[in-house]
Amino acid sequence: MRYSEDHKAKTHQRIIEEAALRFRRDGVGATGLQPLMKALGLTHGGFYAHFKSKDDLVETALRHAAQELSNNAESLGKEAEAPLTRFIASYLSSAHRANPGAGCPLPTMSAELGQRGAASETTDALVRERLMRIEGDLDSDKADEQSVLLLSAMVGALMLSRSVKDPELSDRLLKTTRRLLIEQAQGR
Repeated sequence: MRYSEDHKAKTHQRIIEEAALRFRRDGVGATGLQPLMKALGLTHGGFYAHFKSKDDLVETALRHAAQELSNNAESLGKEAEAPLTRFIASYLSSAHRANPGAGCPLPTMSAELGQRGAASETTDALVRERLMRIEGDLDSDKADEQSVLLLSAMVGALMLSRSVKDPELSDRLLKTTRRLLIEQAQGR
């Protein structure tokens, strides 16, 4: 069977998108290559025509997820008078908590990569990019420090809200952190 010229590129992109979703939703360790490829209707052996290793796919999928986050944050910023406030509200929302596969890769992947001793340059780049964006939206002589606090609290609160069983506690973690960070961002 003869495939079109762009078939390999389209298949490659499908693998990246599915892996990015699964790595954010389930974690890197829990995402096996065989089930990933099977979900796409592909063979496990075909994986190696696209990637050198699972680590190669992790980096590529993380870059893809990071780009999605940047695009979403940028579109939120264009829609709002207060882009940082809008970003905090969106990030610390029940919708983001409930959809880790479509959300920020930092809460799921950074903890796992750090535990595995597999820290990523892509994670470094994502954190730096996010800090710069937050810093740029702050009107403070300590914006560099505030950006670290805001990002760390957002990622931590989202991780905690996903890890508890009690829905009221989960909501409390999101709502309280969201309110306090918005107040911080607004200089109150």
